[in-house]
Amino acid sequence: MTATDPAMTALAHSWSALSLLHGRIESCVERALQAGHKLSAREYSLLDVLSRQHDGEGGHLQMRQVADSVVLSQSATTRLVTRLEERGLLSRYLCPTDRRGIYTDVTEAGIRLLDEARPTHNTALRKALDEAAEDPALAPLVKAVHELQGPIHPA
Repeated sequence: MTATDPAMTALAHSWSALSLLHGRIESCVERALQAGHKLSAREYSLLDVLSRQHDGEGGHLQMRQVADSVVLSQSATTRLVTRLEERGLLSRYLCPTDRRGIYTDVTEAGIRLLDEARPTHNTALRKALDEAAEDPALAPLVKAVHELQGPIHPA
């Protein structure tokens, strides 16, 4: 394979289109969440992931799992958790069965903010996807996003 291999060039163009779609969506969602709720897209994602925890078996996520879910490094996730904890949106506590483990829960204030921000997030997401669907290079990717069913779990 060479740098001018048509298959690699096509793959690079496809990756570029996917990156462009992601960037457009994230930018639109970020602006809307910041303007309406003083919340970043990453903060929203973290609150959303943590709000889905439950008290049943395996219901609480370890920091590594949280990091994978919000697509950040563990250290970046820890810093983000700390910022949201300082704002009173999250709380941390020791795992009752493993004193080395620390769990994070969304506070009532965090749930309220998430509930207020969810329509803003969804509207911005819909707007970004609708706009991207008008671009012939991005339309197939938008279609693929619409066809995904159910939650995606990191490996």
